[in-house]
Amino acid sequence: MFEAKTSKMINVENTQECFVQLWQRLERTRRLLGGQNKRFCIRNVLKVWFGCEATDDFIWTICRLAAVDDEPQEGWNELPLPSLYPRKHRELLRAIVAVRTGINYYKQVKLKALDSAYSIAFPKSTPINVNKKGPTPNPFFASKASQAPSARREGDELENAR
Repeated sequence: MFEAKTSKMINVENTQECFVQLWQRLERTRRLLGGQNKRFCIRNVLKVWFGCEATDDFIWTICRLAAVDDEPQEGWNELPLPSLYPRKHRELLRAIVAVRTGINYYKQVKLKALDSAYSIAFPKSTPINVNKKGPTPNPFFASKASQAPSARREGDELENAR
């Protein structure tokens, strides 16, 4: 009975309100599939959400677009919890919005709205961090070369004070 409710047509838009609903629906779908002893994967999520519209070609297109670190996702691979590991789900929702609305995946999907919608849907989770600037260096493993100029400056200050 619950599956019939979730398989109705989803109105997908490129807005923050729609993104919040998609994040929440993704979590509800995870619980639904777990209750039915089914795998929480892209293929099953799309079949629950879109019913008979989720053809193999549609699923392949979504999986190809939902690449994480230039590696496309596979339809049967189990997805982690959306509240703990949101990166794959973010790319999945981005691909769904792009395909359903017919907009450009790379330039027109509002990523800031998608990320802020995650924070609204999962307020107790850590916000999505995509590391656009790259990883920050660990101060405990700083190289001696980077410490040398500061040591030199302290020595110069001592000499200038004498």
